Amino acid sequence: MRSGGKIDMPKEKEPLPERAAEAEEAVAELPEGPETPEELRTALEEERARAEEYLDQWKRARAEFANFKKRNEKEREELLKFANSVLIAKILPILDDFERATKTIPNKIHALTWVEGIFLIHRKLQAILEQEGVTEIEAEVGKEFDPAIHEAVAHEESEEYKEGQIIDILQKGYKLHDRVVRPTLVKVAKEKSA
Repeated sequence: MRSGGKIDMPKEKEPLPERAAEAEEAVAELPEGPETPEELRTALEEERARAEEYLDQWKRARAEFANFKKRNEKEREELLKFANSVLIAKILPILDDFERATKTIPNKIHALTWVEGIFLIHRKLQAILEQEGVTEIEAEVGKEFDPAIHEAVAHEESEEYKEGQIIDILQKGYKLHDRVVRPTLVKVAKEKSA
């Protein structure tokens, strides 16, 4: 037959008994469920307990991830904070040289322009290092030797100082923020041998 210029094709239908058999097979494959109200309550409680366990595991995983992110951010900040420590350690000998040079300039030529320039460069270098977080390690003759911030390059017998006290500072030490970049080189007193 034609309706609106198209030919209607008869649709093939599956025989009803075959479709019924497939439906019965699908129902047979369904898992057996609880049949009594008590079994339903028990199954519901089990599913609630399982859901609570899953929720607890999810919360823990979420907290672990948040802690991981915080730890990672802190490590990143530490890395950035001390990233220039190698460069600073290389610049410190230049600062030492400036200090030695300025100490040897005679007072009578301090007013000369080029000498003032040397002092200015020295102060600028110190200011830049301070801006980057570099501080001089406090070391004083007569104080106790501290291996965390001092490096003993010599031990010398002394009547004036007790064993373990600093008797001479050979080179200044520096910290970058709270980390030692270069320890203070010191000479330490030891007991006189008998």
